[in-house]
Amino acid sequence: MSDNQSNQLFSFDQTPFLPAATSAANIESPKAVSSAKALGRALAAAGEAAYHWTISTDELSWSENTSAVLGCPIETMQSGKRFASLMDADNLTSRYDTVMRTVKSDDGSGVPFRIEYQFKSNGRANEKSIWVEDQGRWYAGPDGQPAEVYGTLRPINDRHSRDQHLNFLGNCDPLTGMMNRGRMTEALGEAISVAGREMGNCAFAIAAVNNLSIVNEAYGFEVADEVIVALGRRLREVMRSGDGIARYSGGKFGIILNNCDEDELRTALDRFLSVARESVIETQHGPVWAMLSIGALCLPSHASDANTATARAEEALNEARRQPSDGYVIFKPSEVRINERKLNARCATEIVKCLKGDLFKLAFQPIISAETGETVLHEALLRMADEQSNELIAAQHLMPVSERLGLVRLIDRSVTQMIVNTLHQYPDANLAMNVSATTATDPRWYNQILEIISENSNVAHRLTVEITETVALSDIEATRYFVENLRGSGCKVAIDDFGAGYTSFRNLRDLQVDMIKLDGSYCNNLRGNAENEYFVRSLIDMGKKFNLKTVAEWIENEDDANLLCEWGVDYLQGHLFGTASVIPPWTKAENSLFAMTPSITSEIAAPSTSPSVEIISAVQTLEAASPNDEELPQDVLLDPEVFVVSDATEQVEPVIEPSSFQEPLNFDGIDESISALKLTLDSLRFSTLETGYEAITDRDAA
Repeated sequence: MSDNQSNQLFSFDQTPFLPAATSAANIESPKAVSSAKALGRALAAAGEAAYHWTISTDELSWSENTSAVLGCPIETMQSGKRFASLMDADNLTSRYDTVMRTVKSDDGSGVPFRIEYQFKSNGRANEKSIWVEDQGRWYAGPDGQPAEVYGTLRPINDRHSRDQHLNFLGNCDPLTGMMNRGRMTEALGEAISVAGREMGNCAFAIAAVNNLSIVNEAYGFEVADEVIVALGRRLREVMRSGDGIARYSGGKFGIILNNCDEDELRTALDRFLSVARESVIETQHGPVWAMLSIGALCLPSHASDANTATARAEEALNEARRQPSDGYVIFKPSEVRINERKLNARCATEIVKCLKGDLFKLAFQPIISAETGETVLHEALLRMADEQSNELIAAQHLMPVSERLGLVRLIDRSVTQMIVNTLHQYPDANLAMNVSATTATDPRWYNQILEIISENSNVAHRLTVEITETVALSDIEATRYFVENLRGSGCKVAIDDFGAGYTSFRNLRDLQVDMIKLDGSYCNNLRGNAENEYFVRSLIDMGKKFNLKTVAEWIENEDDANLLCEWGVDYLQGHLFGTASVIPPWTKAENSLFAMTPSITSEIAAPSTSPSVEIISAVQTLEAASPNDEELPQDVLLDPEVFVVSDATEQVEPVIEPSSFQEPLNFDGIDESISALKLTLDSLRFSTLETGYEAITDRDAA
């Protein structure tokens, strides 16, 4: 190309630059010129500028509308170097890098590219700039290296702003401007990876505003947002350079601390707590005091990935929130918690097996009339039958696990069907059954219990449903609806463990129950306990005033029974009158048959490797391993004397052939529940080291 040609504009109104293959006849034809003008107008209408770059000479030819598109005279960018001098220095890419440093090769059809960068038409010293999209195709010379580039430029300021906004929304929290949870998880994973690769340390903490719900209630969500923004700003101000903070969720912040060992973590957590305490937060509705609780852990020693790290930080945070004041808890491994969770998992497995294998049985404990001494009804209690050892184990130790996993609803439904079948089987039977707290307060599930009872209305009058007092108080409206429908179905309703809660006279009247069962802890060893005597007598008198039958539970000796009879109790229940037995007590013929069956206690005494016996052994080991005689949670402490049937009078229940009225138990949804169980159990097994805690409070610091 000559010197004159190098200054020629890439114009559609004049002779355009075309590849060498284009003939001179075509270039000079009026039709070609007319078509080129039309294409030039189309290019201008689209707001794009076209260029041709000859790499060997570094010459740039431009379409004549370039000045209008880029706001820059064509004379200032007639070479690749001069054009490069107008690009922002902070650009991550350029046309030269894209073309000359590519690993792609030209097969004859050219190599396409598309990039975006900032262009400063008045030079780099000027603040004014525009974002442009540069796309085209380069062609190789005989040596295979890039020789020519054809392309177009167009401004994309509006699109770039939209992309930036979407990118912000995808990675940042709109309220605080911090990283959102998704971006934080990525950053945490990168920090753990770097720490592991470089044999270093990092840490992660979740800080939560303790009193945010109170602020929401007292001032509204707008003020709560102000508190979150202000507290986030305070935390960010005291963080080290290079650490990261994110809006984890709601009033929670996720904090990533790079190059941080345990001592440095303690120092940082103290600093975060102090910055929250140092002064009130001024809002549009007045000053608000914010309190923090923090759960943290050291990485990668206690978690090898971001999901495990956040889960364990959440566990530590939950423990921190149990402290009497603001403070922090650092995750520590605990062998006791490992065994506790393994035991919970095995209990959950037993529940599923019993549900699908029809291994749940009913045991019946008599309730007698205080006036006549005759048995008036039996409370049906759940027992779990072990397939291998033929043991019967009280299922009460499985209830806490089943409630957490949502399986207790299926158990309640199964027990209801079993009790209805028993009432059909034995016309002389009058039974009482317990309903779990989860089912009793969930309309979606207690409607299934009501449906079973309604469909068997001919036996419903011989059924009493027991609802624990504390459950009734938790949602009085839902309980009232449940009670009304139970009584409408024909059965009776009792409040169990009465006296353990604080039921008012008004609530007791509104619930319209038939019976109250006095909490056994008040009815046991009454003589010599003036407080319990007064309390029990008051409850019995109150029952009479409301025309309610009263049942005294846990009666172990004749002294207590005599006192309760003197005070006017209606019914008595306890080991003094009979323990729970799987033997249906309503026919003499069956009883004579059962008397010939070996006692179940001989089976319990025999060595066994069944899952049930292993569970008992695991609990005993867990109790022994508990450091400093520390009590384990109630859902884990299992007393073998409580849930192993050890009464020598109880016999193995014979198989009862189903009669014409019996229908197979309905386990619709069991597979879904098992799937939920598996997911829950998987989350409990995220490492061989499980959660232990080290709590720091203000009093400890003092």
